[in-house]
Amino acid sequence: MLAEVLTQAEQALLADERASLSRLQTALARLGGSGPDQEALAHSIRRLDEFFLLVVVGEFNSGKSTFINALVGQRVLDEGATPTTRRIHVLKYGPEVSHTVLDASVDVVTAPAAMLRQIHIVDTPGTNAIFRDHEALTVDFVPRADFVLFVTSADRPFTETERGFMESIREWGKKIVVVINKADILETAADRDSVEQFVRSGAAALLGVAPEVFAVSARAALRAKIAGDSSPAAAPAAQTFVALEAHITATLNVRERVRLKLLNPIGVARRLSERYLALVDADLHVLADDVLAIADIEGLATVFRQDMNREFRHRLSSVDNVLHAFERRGVAFFDDTLRIGRIFDLLNKIRLKAEFERDVIQDMPQLIERQVHDLIDWMVASDLRQWQGVMERIRARRATHADRLPGAIDSRFDYDRAELLETVGRAAERTVNTYDIARESETMAESVRMAVAGTALAEVGAIGLGAAVTALATTTFADVTGILAASALAVIGLFVIPVRRAQAKTAMRAKIETMRQQLVAALTAQFDREVERSLTRVRDAVEPYTRFVTAEQLRLTTTRDALRAAEQELGGLQRRVEML
Repeated sequence: MLAEVLTQAEQALLADERASLSRLQTALARLGGSGPDQEALAHSIRRLDEFFLLVVVGEFNSGKSTFINALVGQRVLDEGATPTTRRIHVLKYGPEVSHTVLDASVDVVTAPAAMLRQIHIVDTPGTNAIFRDHEALTVDFVPRADFVLFVTSADRPFTETERGFMESIREWGKKIVVVINKADILETAADRDSVEQFVRSGAAALLGVAPEVFAVSARAALRAKIAGDSSPAAAPAAQTFVALEAHITATLNVRERVRLKLLNPIGVARRLSERYLALVDADLHVLADDVLAIADIEGLATVFRQDMNREFRHRLSSVDNVLHAFERRGVAFFDDTLRIGRIFDLLNKIRLKAEFERDVIQDMPQLIERQVHDLIDWMVASDLRQWQGVMERIRARRATHADRLPGAIDSRFDYDRAELLETVGRAAERTVNTYDIARESETMAESVRMAVAGTALAEVGAIGLGAAVTALATTTFADVTGILAASALAVIGLFVIPVRRAQAKTAMRAKIETMRQQLVAALTAQFDREVERSLTRVRDAVEPYTRFVTAEQLRLTTTRDALRAAEQELGGLQRRVEML
């Protein structure tokens, strides 16, 4: 059909158009475009291989069916004052009048009218009727039209609902001719001119260009055709119908039909690409806010880690202070004990140990244990605050754009995003609301105790942290006093004792430093594990949301680029077709 009348250059243009439309179809499929939109584009592409389609639209009781009967010169469609067209009727050429059901909403009507050899005429259900499903058929069929005849009635020309319907036709980029039917009820030429001007100006305001407007009487024209009356004495409105037919014939010559046929899918495609490009930009804007929210949460994690490290170093200094005091008492103990006046006391290891525990160890283990528990309480509170911060940010994201209607592009995007926000929000909220500080503290304290025990004294078993530190300190003393006991009988002498005392203090400092390093290393390692555990819990909770946002950004950005490329291609194709 179309290919039969195309030149070689036009065939190349048609091939380029098909390729561009196919790419747009792929982009819409990737985006999850609505079924009706995808079907509209698919129909417009298929229409390239079919007859030229002249679609007649208008409100119910505007006389569309009578108008089409007048065009073909015989009554092939039912007429009446009530809505008579409840299905789509496609008029095709045939040797006789016949009606065939094509599908659930379309009937095929044949008639032996010459104009139907090259053009198919479509009668659509009237708009603004009580049968809204009938109106939906008309709205859905408009994108398939190659040319639209918009029929309004002289007794109620260009109503508000007709304006809205014409605006939807304009969005599809259709060529429109406006027909004012029932013009025979206008008594004077002035009345007719006034109605024509009113309709023309209103349509021009909506379409951006003044359409051709014809005031006719389809009923009078049909009667004249049936009677075979084409004389000047025929009703003026019937004569105007002849002018309208001449305009349609001149406008829809072979070359113009080719041009309009090629323009039709381009108009549909451009309308869809522009619409979906706007929707993609809107969703990318939403995702940009989601990216900021994720960055905020990551910022929380960074600040959490920095604050924890800084505060931990500060709290470790408190442990250091306790150990330094322990060291000073130990040095003083050796200064007081390792002298000639107490030479025999050095041989009493039980008494010496008791004095060491009383004068040197004192409450050092309890102080360290208190410092460690303070550190644990602080870590638990910090972990809880981090979760509260995450919860607040997720809650803010759930509140923002909460009024977005699902399915702005496809229901999956908004639904999945809302579900993930809800899931992460519930996880954060559940963590905060069920956060058992005592249990968390006990778990962490046990981990720290086992870390100290495992690093310093594996044999301490199930004793507490304070007992572990006491055992560690006592063992340190035992190591030092082992030196003293082994040489106790050899320390008699004014020159030997000072040297042994210096050796003992040096050994004491070394042992305490070893203990300090072991304790700090155990605490630091456990601290690092706890910080990482806390951050991992947050990352794991937020990860599905982060992964979704990243994937959607890539999908939408790729689709946006494809739509922009399609828009440029379609614009170039439209200019090439318009130059035909």
